[in-house]
Amino acid sequence: MTQQSPDTLIDPTRAPTLAGVERAAAKVAALLPQTPLLPLEIDGKMIWCKAECLQPVGAFKIRGAWHRLTDLSPEQANEGVVGVSSGNHAQGVAWAAKRLGINATIVMPSNAPAMKLAATRKLGAEVVLYDRVTESRDAVAAKLLADRGGTLVHAYGDPWIIEGQGSAGIEATAQMKGRGLGGLDKVIACCGGGGLSAGLALACPDAEIIAVEPEGWDDVTRSLAAGRILSVEDMAYPTECDALQTPETWPINFAVLQARGVKGIAVTRGEVRDAMRLVFEKLHLVVEPGGAAALAAVLAGKVAVTDATLVTLSGGNVDPLKFAEIITE
Repeated sequence: MTQQSPDTLIDPTRAPTLAGVERAAAKVAALLPQTPLLPLEIDGKMIWCKAECLQPVGAFKIRGAWHRLTDLSPEQANEGVVGVSSGNHAQGVAWAAKRLGINATIVMPSNAPAMKLAATRKLGAEVVLYDRVTESRDAVAAKLLADRGGTLVHAYGDPWIIEGQGSAGIEATAQMKGRGLGGLDKVIACCGGGGLSAGLALACPDAEIIAVEPEGWDDVTRSLAAGRILSVEDMAYPTECDALQTPETWPINFAVLQARGVKGIAVTRGEVRDAMRLVFEKLHLVVEPGGAAALAAVLAGKVAVTDATLVTLSGGNVDPLKFAEIITE
């Protein structure tokens, strides 16, 4: 593994690297058991589903949060961290901060699912609410940092976060090879701001990467097609995929996605619900709408799969009543 200098490790403007992903994977492996890699037959092809919904906080976000917070200097840790999140990253940061004894403040939308707000607070983080339609969470976070000090732990625009999320790809590749199946040739990832997709692009350099977003919030898909970063056009556009509601990607993510030729796909509300029901029926797992987006693209025939395709089931933090409504629809 390539070693990084201490100066590089504390520079928030550095580019994420494969070496960083490998380092993050080693740190996560020392902390958490591997999430299952589950086979699922789709139209005669056996795809492999990475069940990140089974993480301690119910989502893959714990990976990036742990990598980020464990690389803080003692001085940075003492000042605390400020995160921005629609819910899952919030819980990942809060979980890591609690374990490390670091104060965490998370900027979250006022209309985030109640269970995600409650879970973040229960883990000991302070939650600062903002209006998703009329306010900028990045601006709210910047003011908090100016007033209080601390380190920004962005949900996706951060090299450590990208590397940490990419550790899922290192883990999945090893699991595939352990089954004698070789490496991955295609990775289909749920996408909000692009942190997971960028991390997987670094972790799996020989695989085609597909980023899947909900319709109306497909800014990464449109940005990749246009060759420049575009924002969400309607911040009030209704979606059940709250975990994937991000206003726009950041240059650090976009650079990785562009360099790897990543393509984006948008899925509908009905397609996401179909995927949630199939996961519950076939894999007996609870997956939230945003965590089912990647599989939704497969089931809808929007992306072809192979016998060496990885699909992320990226989160399972869904309101029980909403989940019951969807699976009994």
